[in-house]
Amino acid sequence: MALSGILTEAEIAAGLQSCQAADSFNYKTFFVKVGLNSKSKDQLTKVFGILDQDKSGFIEEDELKLFLQNFSASARALTDAETKAFLAAGDSDGDGKIGVDEFQALVKS
Repeated sequence: MALSGILTEAEIAAGLQSCQAADSFNYKTFFVKVGLNSKSKDQLTKVFGILDQDKSGFIEEDELKLFLQNFSASARALTDAETKAFLAAGDSDGDGKIGVDEFQALVKS
């Protein structure tokens, strides 16, 4: 299932527009622009499943780096600094990856 089933094209475009320049990605701004912050836990679980590309049950650093490309194939990869900041913000238990509960909490923060 693609993110387009949960988010509108306009929401996705607005989110990607907000972080086109390198080192401009802010997860809070992005989640608001694409409307993820107003989605249900079930919808966020579906989004998590899309972002968890290797189906490990976690979003790891390499998957976070390509986070924006889940929304649009032409989107840029996150910089190392953006990826590390995103991971640090979401990884509340310090295991180096983001679980589904951590993802839901991060989106709603």
